[in-house]
Amino acid sequence: MWVTGASSGIGEALANALAAKGATLVLSARREDALRNVQAACNRAEEHFVLPLDMLVTESFEPAVRAVLDRFGRVDVLVHCAGLSQRSLAIQTQLDVDRRIMELNYFGPVALTKQVLPSMVAQGSGQIVVISSLLGKFGAPTRSAYCASKHALHGFFDALRAEVYSHGIAVTLICPGFVRTNASLNALTGDGTAHGKMDATIAAGLPSDQCARRIVRAIERRSAEAYIGKERFAVYLNRFAPRLFSRLIRNRQFR
Repeated sequence: MWVTGASSGIGEALANALAAKGATLVLSARREDALRNVQAACNRAEEHFVLPLDMLVTESFEPAVRAVLDRFGRVDVLVHCAGLSQRSLAIQTQLDVDRRIMELNYFGPVALTKQVLPSMVAQGSGQIVVISSLLGKFGAPTRSAYCASKHALHGFFDALRAEVYSHGIAVTLICPGFVRTNASLNALTGDGTAHGKMDATIAAGLPSDQCARRIVRAIERRSAEAYIGKERFAVYLNRFAPRLFSRLIRNRQFR
């Protein structure tokens, strides 16, 4: 199982949860030192492969996939965890910030999937797991670029799911609500600098290890989509009471 964004947050927690289940992992993120720490904390640490990867450098994906296939011969599950959030109004957000978020959150996973997919088709099995967000199902203030990138993931991977079904390949979209990670600290503001603050909603969110266990269940079930966290009610409120939802979201009841 190959996990991107494995150096922290949901990716790190998921790596630990998958290793506890007996999975052999490829751990990818930009920082090799952080990946080594995650590897050391996983069950059977010596079996896991640390492969530094920057999801903004798509030309590095082909050799990375080749290295994984040379070592293991196959990729059974590819998990996209790398991502970046936002804390700025659309009118105050520079276009290059929108582009950076879209490149990392959308084009990175799409590009890596396209490199891995031929081997999954050849082996006649596989699973692609995408850590999206509840904000992939609706929009929220100060998250315009982030929401756009997550909505785009749903469009692409929903279509891909239908295309690869006959090849024995599953596509699972995971939509967490607030999870206790450093997402808000690392989120980009309108000028591209880090937000640097812990949101109260994030601090009070679902612990990352609990989120990871729920993701593992969705992977095992090969679910098409899974909503995680108490905030998931917002998806149904938006679907069945859109006018009420619209009033709540513009008053920032869900953040």
